[in-house]
Amino acid sequence: MEFPVILVVGLTAVVGLTLGLLGGGGSILMVPLLAYVAGLPPKEAIAVSLVVVGATSLVGAFAHARRGNVRWRTGLLFGAAGMGGAFLGGLAGGHVPGTVLMVAFALMMVATAAAMLRGGGSPAGGGERHGEPPLWRILADGLAVGAVTGLVGAGGGFLVVPALALLGGLPMPVAVGTSLLVIAMKSFAGLTGYLASVSPDWALVAAVTAAAVAGSLVGTRLASRVPEAALRRGFGVFVLVMGVLVLAMELPAPFGAVLAATAAAVAALGAVCRLLGEYCPLAPLRAGA
Repeated sequence: MEFPVILVVGLTAVVGLTLGLLGGGGSILMVPLLAYVAGLPPKEAIAVSLVVVGATSLVGAFAHARRGNVRWRTGLLFGAAGMGGAFLGGLAGGHVPGTVLMVAFALMMVATAAAMLRGGGSPAGGGERHGEPPLWRILADGLAVGAVTGLVGAGGGFLVVPALALLGGLPMPVAVGTSLLVIAMKSFAGLTGYLASVSPDWALVAAVTAAAVAGSLVGTRLASRVPEAALRRGFGVFVLVMGVLVLAMELPAPFGAVLAATAAAVAALGAVCRLLGEYCPLAPLRAGA
């Protein structure tokens, strides 16, 4: 019994590192880690993930704020709208089958990764747009992302970061820092909804939260030293890989294996195309998109 707990705590430190570095991805790793390695039921894994990711994000947000990478108005408004959606999503999530939650979780990861990888040329990438997004956009996006957060146990960074960077026009480092504030607010709201139907193991929660916080502090220090374009590409690839893995594990045979093989082929084609540059046969399709 001790070895799985030690393994889970060690891997949780990596989750915290990812969260501090990318401003998201904590739940994308945390939910599968708790479900497949710790052996928790899906709903309990989601509830524990919300605690861990919420606490870790709060610590990371203050660390990023010291470096000027938090847009407070946008983050607080986005987070406040998201808390309402997260609470309702958490209530609903307690009555949805675990497999359905995990598949929905993975599908959203894949869709978000595609949007992030295609958005490499957005204004956010150049860091030239510094104005606040419109109030209606902040509130609408926050409510929608919050509902997803509470429903599938994702802190929402894999949705918040693209929303802030691609739609809000924030530079990637600022989108990362601001997303942590939003994630903390929405995670705790979603947890409140889940506690109506789930009772987490609080000893395990305390252990993995401490490990995740330690990892996030290291990730926060690294975030300012990594080029913005590399952060964006790394975030997109990371989310895509995790989404495909979760789908492969949740879908019945042979659909899971076929999906994994197809995704691997598409990823290899994309890598070759990137190396070929303008000589890639898919370049005209990309240009016309």
